[in-house]
Amino acid sequence: MAIRPESVQTVVVLLVWAALVGAVGLARPVRRALVVSARRLLRVSLPNPAAGRRTSGPLGLDRWRTPLWLVLHAAVGWTGALASGVLFIMGISLPMNWLGGEVRASLFGTSVRVSGWWSWVAAAVCVLLAITVCVLVTKILRWSAPRLLGPSAAEQLALAAERELLLAERNRIAHELHDSIGHTLTAATIQAAVAGEVLSTDPVAARAAMRSIEDSTRAALEDLDYALGVLREEQSGTAPTRTLADLPELLERLRHTGAVVEPELTGELTRVQGTLSRAAYRIIQEGLTNALRHGAGGPIEVRVAAGPDGLDLAVVNRTGPRTGPGEGSFSTSGHGLPGLAERVRLLQGEFRSGPDGTGRWRLAVRLPVRASV
Repeated sequence: MAIRPESVQTVVVLLVWAALVGAVGLARPVRRALVVSARRLLRVSLPNPAAGRRTSGPLGLDRWRTPLWLVLHAAVGWTGALASGVLFIMGISLPMNWLGGEVRASLFGTSVRVSGWWSWVAAAVCVLLAITVCVLVTKILRWSAPRLLGPSAAEQLALAAERELLLAERNRIAHELHDSIGHTLTAATIQAAVAGEVLSTDPVAARAAMRSIEDSTRAALEDLDYALGVLREEQSGTAPTRTLADLPELLERLRHTGAVVEPELTGELTRVQGTLSRAAYRIIQEGLTNALRHGAGGPIEVRVAAGPDGLDLAVVNRTGPRTGPGEGSFSTSGHGLPGLAERVRLLQGEFRSGPDGTGRWRLAVRLPVRASV
């Protein structure tokens, strides 16, 4: 049986058409546009492909999924549109021809003889078949879209890694907010109580307390602005980086609350840099916040000792019923100490917290120098 030249030409034209259509899909912007259109038109759940991510080589199998989708979409879509269009036209033409007294219906050179009321039955069948073709094409495309436009295995791993990093960053921000905002609110509450008590007798001290509230809340607003920017996945400047160099300012703000702070700072603290210095500041801040909230008044001992192999931190305060300004005004979620323990564990340090048997509460932390990055 000889192959007709027309058949060869048809096959060649179809192959060239498929190659040209598929080549368009090799461009990454085309893939992103196809994902958006498939999500809207087919109502399928497809994540946006990350810009610039390359998870397979130019000849990798994943790279050819988009051209395959384009060819499939064009072939199935045009075939379905042509078939359903012909069937809809037949469904309309048959009853109209019967009403006009004709017994044959012609369409694209094909003549169909349908007489009597059978033309209505044939018309209904044509319309149902047209609807079936549309539904079938939609199901094929909806089934194919996640497999050809969805993330590949490598992309899924990359997305999972990104989500893990994002969750870790948000967890870190939650700890930062607890330490920073919690401390600021505690100190501001006590300072406001002090200012209210001495407003008439010592206006200078009251003004100093109000200035301290202003300074501490301004610093807390910087922390809050940065944290909200991260949680909204927006750029919000650089993260506030308070370190041990800011410890004297922190202690001074506490003194404005009326608290008695007895610091003992030994070693070359200025040489402690990076993560170690930032973590040490937050640990001391949380320890002081707990002392203000739950302590029984009296001096708060703060010890920071920088050695050649590690950094020792301690906050010690009296335990018992609280006395003084702001008495009984604090509540807590109880998440502070577990958060500190987790922070220290991540830095491969040692964490101890609890009563020391002498009526005092001791928070003691040791951080190895190797954690400073």
